Amino acid sequence: MDGSVLYLAMPHLTSSITPTADQALWILDIYGFVVGSLLITFGNIGDRFGRLKLVMGGATIFGIGSLGAAFSTTPEALIGFRALMGLGGATLLPSGLAIVSALFPNPRERAQAIGIFAATFATGFAIGPVLGGLLLRSFEWGVVFLINVPVVIAFLIAAPILLREVRSTHYGRIDLASLVLSFAGILLFTYSIKMAAAYGFSWGQSISGMIGIVALFWFIGRQRKIEYPLMDLGLFQDRVFAIAILTGLLSLVVWSAAGYLAGIYLQTVLGYDVLTASLLTLPGAAVLTATCILTSRVVERIGRKAALVAVYLVISLGVGLFLFTDRETGVFFYVASTIIAGIGYGLSFSLVAEIAVSAVPSERAGAAGAIAETSNELGNALGISLLGSVAALCFRLFGPEVASTLDETLDYPALSAETIIVAKDAFMTGLHVAMGIASVVMLAVGIIALLWLPKRLPE
Repeated sequence: MDGSVLYLAMPHLTSSITPTADQALWILDIYGFVVGSLLITFGNIGDRFGRLKLVMGGATIFGIGSLGAAFSTTPEALIGFRALMGLGGATLLPSGLAIVSALFPNPRERAQAIGIFAATFATGFAIGPVLGGLLLRSFEWGVVFLINVPVVIAFLIAAPILLREVRSTHYGRIDLASLVLSFAGILLFTYSIKMAAAYGFSWGQSISGMIGIVALFWFIGRQRKIEYPLMDLGLFQDRVFAIAILTGLLSLVVWSAAGYLAGIYLQTVLGYDVLTASLLTLPGAAVLTATCILTSRVVERIGRKAALVAVYLVISLGVGLFLFTDRETGVFFYVASTIIAGIGYGLSFSLVAEIAVSAVPSERAGAAGAIAETSNELGNALGISLLGSVAALCFRLFGPEVASTLDETLDYPALSAETIIVAKDAFMTGLHVAMGIASVVMLAVGIIALLWLPKRLPE
């Protein structure tokens, strides 16, 4: 809910606290970077020392971060509080999935429960823009973070009553070096990409990227040597598990980038208000929610291989429809895109989580679920950074050279009609290039999955 409404709030936020192009991207994706870097660690901590205690503390931190973000007056403060929200969020996702897995040991019931669990994300995606759109018509942009607070309070009241403590009987220490390497590697690598897109290549940007790559390779190598690795790399020897995790990563790369760019397209290019733009997301969100719930039945009918391949092909077709949009019309193609791609996203959200937790014993469900959620969160962050940076680069190359983003450009006073058209055309070029790349990549990986996966997969 918070992430989806934030996309729609970005034009209001940009006008209010005037972040630079790279600061705007950090506001959107720092949450995902922090969560993605810490999910595996907290998944292991929850498995070993108790999931309920961890999730209660994480919810409290998430609520405090939301309050701070709501009243931030500078981009730097907002980025900092979003990072704090990420720290809390990293405790919630793997523990939630592990608790669901523990409640339903029967494979069929577990698959259905995970589908419903995944559907809550889709429901939040649907509720967020509408609720946010209504609130943003009367309140400042900070309200998009305040809506988290009553949810957190309700959770803190209900969780001790409804949830039971679950932990593994096997303990092992958390490797601090692995945590630092993964966190630093992800941040530095993505920072390098963002800076290259916003300002071009430089020595500092290139060095950051190389250090990030080295840290990530070091992290992977360390997991093979230490007694209690944060990530069980042996799981990736299973083709089904490997493709499932890749599916979770790539589907969220596309989903987050499409949501971010579409929010700007609907409001800034086509001129819709926040509420109207949010209502246009509902058909796709409804399809996404229904697909999450029905995924277990779909898999029973067509099998895991066909379902995994379908994720790629359907999302490729859906985001490809963005290529038919323009700066004057395109609402039909946008809605059609969200409906078609929503089927693929729904299959991915449920199927990836179910495959992950079914690959390990129940006492390791938190760690396995954390790998699945890490692929999702990293995909969410990398989508905005990679594809969002591609769109930003196109705007920098083809725009009117007034400012580095469309919203900043249109905020300049006394712009000529010609300059406005050039700016919007440059944004549309970036949107088409980013979504074209996404469509081609999803199609290519779908073909690879079709050829690489065995004909019959274990259910």
